[in-house]
Amino acid sequence: MRIALLEDDVIQAQHMQVWLEASGHVCTRFSTGESFLNAVAKDSYDLLILDWMLPDINGDEVLRWVRENLDWQIPVIFITVRDSEQDIVHALEQGADDYMSKPVKPLEMLARITALGRRAKVQAENSKLIEIGPYTLDLARRTITRDDEVYELTHKEFDLAAFLLRNVGRLLSRKHLMESVWGQRADLNTRTVDTHISRVRSKLGFIPDNGWRLSAIYQHGYRLERLDQADEPIGHTA
Repeated sequence: MRIALLEDDVIQAQHMQVWLEASGHVCTRFSTGESFLNAVAKDSYDLLILDWMLPDINGDEVLRWVRENLDWQIPVIFITVRDSEQDIVHALEQGADDYMSKPVKPLEMLARITALGRRAKVQAENSKLIEIGPYTLDLARRTITRDDEVYELTHKEFDLAAFLLRNVGRLLSRKHLMESVWGQRADLNTRTVDTHISRVRSKLGFIPDNGWRLSAIYQHGYRLERLDQADEPIGHTA
């Protein structure tokens, strides 16, 4: 997963980043609420880890901003020294998905993050067939069909299209797309992403005339939207 970590204790943040990246995640560290909010407003992540006591903005205020201003329900876990029942209830009521008290236990932290990641994925994540509107993704055969028409896609075009369809309505940064489709810390020119987006849009008919829009968001990335209705992906095991 692509994780944004807000922790002002530099040593603690470094340890957590090492644990996360050793487990295959991509982690970006932030030491202030302001720098964190500036980043999540421009970039996209799969999960957020928040400290509560920060030098500029309290973690609960950061969480409130995230829930009020971002257009995706990203999982959030608090990891903080504040461990009273009142604090935990307050964080959960503000929209946190989980809560851990310091000192951080690495294996417990990774287990909780894995569980949050599972819950955040669509039901079809582990299914062989995924239906999203008129499109059917066959993950085993790596094909996408619409009205019985099979689209001819390259390996990367399929991966990109599948990722976009699984995240309909979500604003995805170019960095997020590069890391999720081309591999972690992918060293690619953003033009590569733009070119593949153009091909996928053309081949799959992601245009308003077909009830879809795959649009570029200035200085951020891309968003695939279904214009007629906001359907959730439905998974079927085969």
